[in-house]
Amino acid sequence: MGASFSVCVDAVFRGKDFLESMSAIKHAGFEAYEFWSYWDKDIESIYDQQKKLNLTPVAICTKFISLTNPATRDAYIHGLKETLTVAEKLGCKMIISQVGSDTGQSRTAQHESIIAGLKQCVHCLERRDIVLAIEPLNVRVDHADYYLYSSDEAFDIVKAVNSDNVKVLYDIYHQHITEGDIINGIENNIDKIGHFHAAGYPGRHELYNGEINYPEIFQRIQGTGFSRYIGLEYFPIEEVSAGLKNALRMIK
Repeated sequence: MGASFSVCVDAVFRGKDFLESMSAIKHAGFEAYEFWSYWDKDIESIYDQQKKLNLTPVAICTKFISLTNPATRDAYIHGLKETLTVAEKLGCKMIISQVGSDTGQSRTAQHESIIAGLKQCVHCLERRDIVLAIEPLNVRVDHADYYLYSSDEAFDIVKAVNSDNVKVLYDIYHQHITEGDIINGIENNIDKIGHFHAAGYPGRHELYNGEINYPEIFQRIQGTGFSRYIGLEYFPIEEVSAGLKNALRMIK
C-alpha cells in the first residue's frame, strides 16, 4: 500500500462547521483527515463523528511552545503529554510540532536546544507508539521569524535524536519556497520523513493552481515505498469538493 491523502480540516474548510466538514471529506472520497488545534474543539463530538464516518485521524498539532528556548522546554513537554492524551483518544498516530521562533541566540545553541528537548520526548512517544513530526516553514513568505526553515537542518535534528518516533513533516509548499530541489530532497531522506503537506504555489491554494508539479512529486513519493499520508493543507479559491476530487486524481 502506498501513500494516501488526508485533508486538513482547519485549512481546506477554514471557517466552516467542523463536523459537517468531516462529512464533506468522506463524501469527496477521502478516508482520512487531520487538523491543527484540539484545545478549541469538542474532541468527544469529533471522535463520535469519526467513528460514524469511519474516517482515519492522521495528525493533530501539539501546543505552539518553543523548543528553541530551553526555558520553555518543560512547558513544551507538558503540552506534548496533554496532546498525546488527545491523540490516544482519537486513535491518531502523528503529532505535528513547530519548533518556535528564532530567539536571537546563536543557531548552534538553538539547534542543540531543539535536539535536547526532542530527546526528552522520546520515551513518552515510544511508549505510545506515536510519531512526533517537526516542521520546517518558509521564512520568505509566511513565517518571517521562525527558526527552522531548512529541510537539511530538520533532517540533521531528526538524525541526532535517533528515534523512529521523531520525524520530519516535509511540507512541499514551504520547501519549494525555501530551497526547491523537492524530489531529490524527498528521495534522499525518505527514512526521516513521517508526513507530507501539500499546497499550490504561489498563493497556497489548490495543488493544480501554480508552478509545482504535484503529479510527478507524488509519483516519486510512491516510488520510495512511503506508506503514510500526504496532508492536503491549502486554502481553496474554487468550490471545495471539486478541488478535493481533482487532487484525489493525482495520487491514483
